[in-house]
Amino acid sequence: MTPGNNGGNTPSAPQGDDDPFGYLYEDGQAAGATPPGGGGGYGYPGPRSSYHHVRAVGDRRPAYGQAQAAQQTYGQQVPQQQPQQGGHGRPNPHYTAPEAQPGGAPVASPQYAPAGGGGGRGRGPNTKGLLIAAIAVVAVVAIGIGAAMLFGGKDEDKGGDAQAGGKPSHATSVEPSEKPAKKPKEKTELPQTDAKALKLEGGTTTASDVPGAKSAGGVYVAGLDKPGARVTWTVNGIPKDGAYTLFVGYGVPGEAAETTLTVNGSQSERKVNMDNFARAEKGAWDKGWTKTYVYVELSKGTNTLTVSCEDGDRCNANLDQFWLKAGHVTG
Repeated sequence: MTPGNNGGNTPSAPQGDDDPFGYLYEDGQAAGATPPGGGGGYGYPGPRSSYHHVRAVGDRRPAYGQAQAAQQTYGQQVPQQQPQQGGHGRPNPHYTAPEAQPGGAPVASPQYAPAGGGGGRGRGPNTKGLLIAAIAVVAVVAIGIGAAMLFGGKDEDKGGDAQAGGKPSHATSVEPSEKPAKKPKEKTELPQTDAKALKLEGGTTTASDVPGAKSAGGVYVAGLDKPGARVTWTVNGIPKDGAYTLFVGYGVPGEAAETTLTVNGSQSERKVNMDNFARAEKGAWDKGWTKTYVYVELSKGTNTLTVSCEDGDRCNANLDQFWLKAGHVTG
């Protein structure tokens, strides 16, 4: 250990960590520190006797470097008060270091600089403001969508694809229904005929001397009043097998008659009832024109129907017309 390090009186040369600005401080001035270019070492006139200076009890002057640290706040640099110089290279004789002032250098308490404050530091993002702005944007978008749905739906109700002038757009089309409307069934007209057009056998003949017949020209079939007399109707165009009703137009002279019916070669057990339904007086042929019906079963296609006078029948009647209706009906 050298004398300069243990506080002895033997001076030693200044080391590299000597304060080059010692001439600015009172203790440096007391030690004879001079600006660069003086006669001694850098900042001092000559070798110093010790680098560990003893201070008196109660001396509050901080060492070099502490005064600068005390002037800094947490996170913020406090501008230092630069000493006023009287001239280049010479200290201002009126300058007094802060440590030498009454009360010593004030110790600044750490201060938290607000984010984004002055001093060249930027403020942090305002998250609260950003959140409020985002909520406002979402609200505006939601209101816009709701309005579009509300007013758009009304426009569609009024005809969404209508253009100016109330004309439908070119995209408007009418599609056919999946199932076409069923056409009403056309009523099938079954055959009908005048008696004079039938096959006449057994003494039957045509006549027209009794007025009131509905056949064309008032011509009817007479001569059915003796056994073996008959007329046969060959019917074509029966649409299907099933039940039908044979209607017969006839006239009687105020008294009932009854004949036999044969269908497709089979004699029916039921007689053709030719009663005096017109309530004509006896012998009044012109007042006895009426009609009767018989239920029959026919086959699809062609059928033969024969009305004849058989033994035991009462056959005093004239035949006017024949016609068919589907099903068993009465009129």
